[in-house]
Amino acid sequence: MQKSRPTPPTDDRTVQTAGTPPARGRGRPRAFDREAALTQATRLFWSKGYEATSIADLTEAMGIGSPSLYAAFGSKEALYLEAVNHYRKSYEGLVWGRFFTAGTAREAVMGLLMDSAAALTGCRGDIPRGCMVTLSAVGSEGHAELGEVLRSARASAVGILTERLTRAVAEGEIPASVDLHALARFVQTVQAGMSILARDGAERAELEAVAEVAMQGWDARVGGRPAPQPAS
Repeated sequence: MQKSRPTPPTDDRTVQTAGTPPARGRGRPRAFDREAALTQATRLFWSKGYEATSIADLTEAMGIGSPSLYAAFGSKEALYLEAVNHYRKSYEGLVWGRFFTAGTAREAVMGLLMDSAAALTGCRGDIPRGCMVTLSAVGSEGHAELGEVLRSARASAVGILTERLTRAVAEGEIPASVDLHALARFVQTVQAGMSILARDGAERAELEAVAEVAMQGWDARVGGRPAPQPAS
């Protein structure tokens, strides 16, 4: 009767038997999917914030030990910066997609706010509520350099909005007398407020209603909604 092979021990070390070459890489950490681990870290920071997320929380969510985390990402701070970049690359398109393809500035802003209502409430996938960049309080938690990164990211939104509004002035959609910076700040403020409400549990329909009211304010300031085109 053939002798059964020994059961590997629970610490994952390979038992060397007669005729078996010595095991290689003994004691090395298990390989892991770095991108998948970064995604899990991003979701955790997004949900809990920087300060409230511990290394133990991260290693559990990422499925790795702390030595592997430090070897792959360097530090909690460096991991957070990577998570912010990963968030922007992977998720910001959910709210900015229609903005960049719309034919008019009004359509662009309406698309931004309506898409925000859907994405911020988790209706565009299994993602945490709210915006990671908007809701981050890392700068006020004693991490000045990280806070500056988030402030810069938030400022970039105003730049994108202002650039689109400037084009709308050149195209005759928006009067030259309109304060474009104030209008861009208005849109940003509405979206930021929507993010806070979404984190507090507001539903998509509620935020869509906010977007509709915001566009009424847009029309009052810019000069009214363009007349609808006749049906063909």
